[in-house]
Amino acid sequence: MALIGRMARENAGRGYRRIQGELLTLGHRAAASTVRRVLKRLRIPPTPKRDTDTSWRRFLRAQAASMLACDFFHVDCTLTLKRVYVFFVIEVATRYVHILGTTTNSNGLWTTQQARNLLMDLDDRADDFRFLIRDRAGQFTASFDAVLSGEGIQAMKIPPRYPRANAYAERFVGTVRREAIDRLLIINEHHLRTVLNRYAVHDNHRRPHQARQLTPPRPDHPTAEPDCTSIRRRPVLGGLINEYEPAAA
Repeated sequence: MALIGRMARENAGRGYRRIQGELLTLGHRAAASTVRRVLKRLRIPPTPKRDTDTSWRRFLRAQAASMLACDFFHVDCTLTLKRVYVFFVIEVATRYVHILGTTTNSNGLWTTQQARNLLMDLDDRADDFRFLIRDRAGQFTASFDAVLSGEGIQAMKIPPRYPRANAYAERFVGTVRREAIDRLLIINEHHLRTVLNRYAVHDNHRRPHQARQLTPPRPDHPTAEPDCTSIRRRPVLGGLINEYEPAAA
């Protein structure tokens, strides 16, 4: 059972019969149906899905330094009773996030304008990026892709109904909801923008990121000396989040 699972994980393009053949060369006789049952028990998908997933992950790792990822998430406002859509882009290698805009009508024209805003945010650094991961939502029109391609950034569409392929953006959505949005009553769109902008400053400059060995994407203060004993707490979003830094002497 363990050997079948190992072969499937290490050889994403090999199906049941190919694994059956490999087992036979090692002196193990197993029917293709047995291989299928073992992989199902181990929750390893069939080769087409397994091959796509592994190739995509390999591509992400290889291209991380030149890659952006984007997505929408929505927030329902308690006072206006409106659903507001948030559009953001994350720099995959550094996890630096750009909150580009909020809207109640996320159509193609609006989303295309956010692509222009992203390029203005990146400025000279736009040349560092080659790919932008996005899903297949209708807001991402040909004009959206054209704005990016004009600067040498190719839009990469994830497979249909497979949000995990945009894992970096999905991770940010989960984090911002868990640490801020879901713990506040968002009154209206202006309030939402204020919260998101403040959270983005925290996330980009102060929040430790596991993928970056517990350092922020762009730290805005030096690391404190080990013998520093005077520490100041700085509340963020009314104390919902706390930041800590050495107190001035």
